[in-house]
Amino acid sequence: MTTPRTAHRWINWGGNQQSLAVDILTPGTIDQVCAHVKEASECGRKVKAVGTGHSFTDIAVANDQRMLLHRLSDLVTVDGSLVTVQAGMPLSKLNRLLAQHGLAMPNLGDIDEQTVAGAISTGTHGTGAGHSTLASCVEEVKLVTGTGDVLIVKKEDEIFPAARLGLGSLGILVEVTLRCVEAFTLLADERPMPLADVLAGLDEWIPANDHVEFYWYPYTDRAQLKINNRVESNDHPLSDFRGWLDDEFLANSVFGAACRLGRRIPPLVPAISAVAARALTARTYTERSDHVFCTPRRVHFTEMEYEIPRGALPQVLDALPTIVESLPFKVQFPVEVRFTGPDDVWLSHGYGRESAYVAVHQFVGSPYEAYFRAVENVCRPLGGRPHWGKLHYRTADDLRPVYERFDDFVAVRDRLDPARVFANDYLDRVLGA
Repeated sequence: MTTPRTAHRWINWGGNQQSLAVDILTPGTIDQVCAHVKEASECGRKVKAVGTGHSFTDIAVANDQRMLLHRLSDLVTVDGSLVTVQAGMPLSKLNRLLAQHGLAMPNLGDIDEQTVAGAISTGTHGTGAGHSTLASCVEEVKLVTGTGDVLIVKKEDEIFPAARLGLGSLGILVEVTLRCVEAFTLLADERPMPLADVLAGLDEWIPANDHVEFYWYPYTDRAQLKINNRVESNDHPLSDFRGWLDDEFLANSVFGAACRLGRRIPPLVPAISAVAARALTARTYTERSDHVFCTPRRVHFTEMEYEIPRGALPQVLDALPTIVESLPFKVQFPVEVRFTGPDDVWLSHGYGRESAYVAVHQFVGSPYEAYFRAVENVCRPLGGRPHWGKLHYRTADDLRPVYERFDDFVAVRDRLDPARVFANDYLDRVLGA
């Protein structure tokens, strides 16, 4: 799934996007980034910064010059709770560095392989009514604009709500300042339950807990509920064996084998899903926050995720079983549901409202488009907003009505990248050419 950093051919983590770049750029300083962009601007060429390839859309596809930022991945400063890092740093490295300074991100998604730049630029998020996207933790950014100039955007600047989540369309992020929190421990409570019981308890659990999410297993009435809360001490960690058994052997090795079997013999998928749902056992443990939030994902997949107003979740969940049963193929992955609070980032999926996120997946190499389009057709009339880094079929014309600051964002794009040095087909599609 991966290619050498010097290879002109690129394939994303999900295996559904690829490109063949003309040139590979590997700057080691901000000045080198500026020089590359300035030259591209003067010559009418394109530059696309690419992280670790964890987006499923073609947002990172570069057919001219691909810029890799792996050499810009160091810690810059720690000033109390404000931490400045180079934007090519992977979240996994960020989490380790923060822990060494007694700090942590207040919330995270469930994968930590993305770069800081990629995570904030696409709207990566976790779950929790008191949290929103990782972009909401950004206090300042330093980026290289489409003319090759360095621009520092601070919290008080008019374009700050655009620069925090820019889809890579405003410039190349080179440094990001994050507002972090004191390191903390989470108590994780994970248990299988009937889906009806999960849905009946959500209105009580979401406001009463720090982080709530659940998974529904297609072809069954079963779900797995996950609730995480802060606690004072890490006094009930998982044993090494239980951690390996659950997170490596069952969630990756066994699940991967089951997916391969289901892809080869599709009629077995409902039975496999039923066994998986019933085989889950409850567990309660404490651990460092990022170790609870982030889990290893070695089974590759494709994904679409939609944000909808929280009150619309029952309509989407009611439609899912019918969609799954009507497909000409089988669905091998559970459906993930998470919750966030509102933020003021212009292109954040959760801008201005309490949100539910519904994520649908398919095992790598399995058909998915009919499934994803059917789910999108349910979410779209409800005001749904697709995750920028996950598959969807929307365009600028039908995205504009669900983002009240859409035109303001495009105006910032016109200002910072007038020649569209950072454009590609995806950005032209979702923002307009």
